[in-house]
Amino acid sequence: MNNPFPAVYLDYAATTPLAPEAREAMEPFGSALYGNPSNLHRFGREARRALDHARDSLSRSLGCQPKELYFTSGGTEADNLALFGIARAHRGRGNHLVVSSIEHHAVLEAAERLEREGFRVTRLPVDSDGRADPDDVTSALTPDTLLVSVMMANNEIGSLGPIEEIGAACRDRGVFFHTDAVQAAGILPIDLSALPVDALSISGHKFYGPKGVGALFVRSGVVFEPVIVGGAQERERRAGTENVAGIMGMARALEVALEHREEEEARLGDLRDRLYHGLQERIDGVLLNGPVSPRLPGNLNVSIEGADAESMLLNLDLAGIAASSGSACSSGAFEPSHVLLAIGATPERALSSLRFSLGRYTTEAEVDRVLQVMPEIVERVRAFVSPELSRR
Repeated sequence: MNNPFPAVYLDYAATTPLAPEAREAMEPFGSALYGNPSNLHRFGREARRALDHARDSLSRSLGCQPKELYFTSGGTEADNLALFGIARAHRGRGNHLVVSSIEHHAVLEAAERLEREGFRVTRLPVDSDGRADPDDVTSALTPDTLLVSVMMANNEIGSLGPIEEIGAACRDRGVFFHTDAVQAAGILPIDLSALPVDALSISGHKFYGPKGVGALFVRSGVVFEPVIVGGAQERERRAGTENVAGIMGMARALEVALEHREEEEARLGDLRDRLYHGLQERIDGVLLNGPVSPRLPGNLNVSIEGADAESMLLNLDLAGIAASSGSACSSGAFEPSHVLLAIGATPERALSSLRFSLGRYTTEAEVDRVLQVMPEIVERVRAFVSPELSRR
C-alpha cells in the first residue's frame, strides 16, 4: 500500500493510522445516524442495529459469540475490567492472582490496586526472550488462585507468550485466565473457540481502527463485576453510552486487517529483518532485545551501546523518522523499561534501547532511509554520552 504520510513512521506499536475502510464505516454515525442505542425510537434503533452488526463482525473475527464481547474505551479499560471484574466477583473462593513481570501497566497497576484491597499477587519472572515458563505458572498456582494474566504479545520487545500452554494449565485447575491481546489482534491468528482463555483484551487503534474504543471478551459462564456503573449498557457490565462510530470503525478495521494477515505477516517480517541486519552491518554495538523468533513480525527492539535513546529519538525526529523507546519518561527523566530489566538487561542497555515498529504503510525505501541516517546519528550521540549513562 502507498503511504499517504510524508514522514517515516515506525511507531505502529504505539498507534496505527486510521484505515480508510474504518473511516468510511464511522462516517454516518458522526452525521445522520447520531441516535443513542439505548433509545426505543427510530434513531435509537438505527444505532442499536449498527452496534449489533459490529458485535457480530468482531465475534466472527475473533471466533467467539457476540454475547461474549463487551465494548470498552480501549485496552487499558479492558485489562482493568478483566482483573478487577473477575477478582472481585470471585473473592469468596480465593484471593490470589498471578501476572507476568512484563505485563502492560494496565495489568500491573490493576494488580497493585487489588493487592491493596487484600489480594495476594505473584509476579512471575520471564526468560531472556521475555517468555513466562508455563511450568512456573503451574508452580505458582495454589488452591486460592483465582486468576492468571499473561499477555499474548509484548508491546516493547514483541515476544509471544505461551498462551495455549498456560491456558491449558489454568483450565485443568479451575483458574481463570486472561490475556492482553492488544498488540496481537489483527496481526496474530486468534480463534477464541479453541484458545483456552477466559478473558481477552483488544484495542481498536492498534489495528488501524480509531482511538478510544476497545473490547473485552469474557467467556460465557464467567461471572465478573462492572467497574463503571450508572447504566444498563453492555448487559449491565459497562455503563455509559456506547461509542457507536468508534465501535463500527474498530469492527471494520479488524475485518480488513485479517483479510491480508498472512501476507502482511510475511512482508513485515522481511522488512524487520532487513532493518535489523542493516543496523548490525553499519553500526557497532547493536544488541537485539527479545527473541529472534518467534516475535511480532513488525517489532524490532535494539539497544545501541554508548548511545542514549532520548538523544537518538530526537535526532531521528529531526530527520523525519518516528520511533520510540522502551524507557518511560517521568518528570522529565527517562527511566529504564521494566520489560527490559525483567529480561536481564542492565539499566545502561535499557536506556539505550530503540523500538522500531513497522506496519501497513512501511516500505523498503523507508527502512533504507533509517539505515542511511542511523550511523551518523549514533556517531553524533556517542560523542556526547548522556550523563545518566556515564554515571552508571
